[in-house]
Amino acid sequence: MLFQKQNDVNILDLIDDKPKDQISTMLAEYHPADIADIINHAPAKTYRYLFSLVTDEFKPDVLIDLEAEAKADILESLNDQEISKILERMPPDDATDLLGHLPDEQTGKVLDLMKAADSKDVRLLLKYGSDTAGGIMTTEVVAMHENQTVGEAVDAIAYFDTHEQFYNVNIVDAAGKLIGYIDVWELLREKNKARPLRELANTDFNAARADMDQEEVARLISKYDLTVIPVVNASGKLVGRITADDVIDVMEEEASEDIFRLAGSDNAELDTVSPLKSCIVRLPWLFITLMGGFATSLILTKFLSHVAEILILAAFVPIVLAMGGNTGIQSSTLIVRGLAVGTLKGRSVSRMMLRELLTGAIMGGVCSIVIGIWAHFMVSGSTGYSPLLLASIVGLALFTAMTFAAVFGALVPIMLSRTRIDPAVASGPFVTISNDILALLIYFGVTILLLHKFS
Repeated sequence: MLFQKQNDVNILDLIDDKPKDQISTMLAEYHPADIADIINHAPAKTYRYLFSLVTDEFKPDVLIDLEAEAKADILESLNDQEISKILERMPPDDATDLLGHLPDEQTGKVLDLMKAADSKDVRLLLKYGSDTAGGIMTTEVVAMHENQTVGEAVDAIAYFDTHEQFYNVNIVDAAGKLIGYIDVWELLREKNKARPLRELANTDFNAARADMDQEEVARLISKYDLTVIPVVNASGKLVGRITADDVIDVMEEEASEDIFRLAGSDNAELDTVSPLKSCIVRLPWLFITLMGGFATSLILTKFLSHVAEILILAAFVPIVLAMGGNTGIQSSTLIVRGLAVGTLKGRSVSRMMLRELLTGAIMGGVCSIVIGIWAHFMVSGSTGYSPLLLASIVGLALFTAMTFAAVFGALVPIMLSRTRIDPAVASGPFVTISNDILALLIYFGVTILLLHKFS
């Protein structure tokens, strides 16, 4: 069926003027994704009304594509029987995702109302973690026995009941273990219809373990340019498949999660319009920054009591903090990105640390010369100390702070990754305030040491 893409504003403007059946007819000309887009951009009070005008055929696809706020509102308006009917028309993986938006007690009731054949696969998927291969796979997989013939396979394809297209056939042995696959077009081109499938099967294949993290699945599909990847359990038995469109959703989800953590928030904030709930999400990270601010203010107070006669050096504190902080963020962001896409897998930690040390030293050297010249100009004649000494203090402190920050910024995400903590946390407020404190200690330490040595 061809869908007509219309102007969303037309539908929304006609809600109060046109009868329900006419608006329903207009919506039927849209693609389900476009209908979801209309509802997502409509006033919240019209979510349920618009969804009620969607045909039963489109409701599953529309509900899948709705944003969290609209989806939650519409699910709340549906009874358990209505939800179960919608789920029966969905692929198992999408039905599982939708059930994740319901309270646990309601999930069981809805599953009991579904047809046994439909609920069986959904119950299986619910056993896996939501961020694993098993949690995002669909159990609708095309599998045939290795002893079947090409002719039998071609005949069987016509009777497969699946919601999604497939381009290859998985070949399993008597125990259900995956031994290979055959492209559908290879089956159709094979002239010997009596040939066993095991003779045609490609045994060099990639498969995901059901307990594999969804990010690792995304890397596999991206690395080998796959459109679909089979999923097996611990014993190698075929249990499902993951298609590229599911992986796109995973990549978007993971990227959004990392972006939120870089900013000291999380994606739970997308699901709420309440300023109070947003504050609850953000405040813990801001309190970390605030506690770090207390530490830096204490350090600054102690330092000034030692070198009160040369307060001009305090003017360079913001520069040292900013340069050290930015250098650390650059290193940590680079490492976090490498860990996320798998480009750092198998690399030596010591080699990466050496690279960041040299990079930080080179950048620190260049910047220290520039700030040294500026400091010499700034402090000339303002104190009883040699301008060259004070400029050297500022330059050496900046060089040391930037070099250390580059190594520290790279080391933190690596260590977090080794302890199975999301390394994206390292590029948020935690590493920022840590770099500030350490840069301040380095600056003041270098200052006091050199002043006492050369004054």
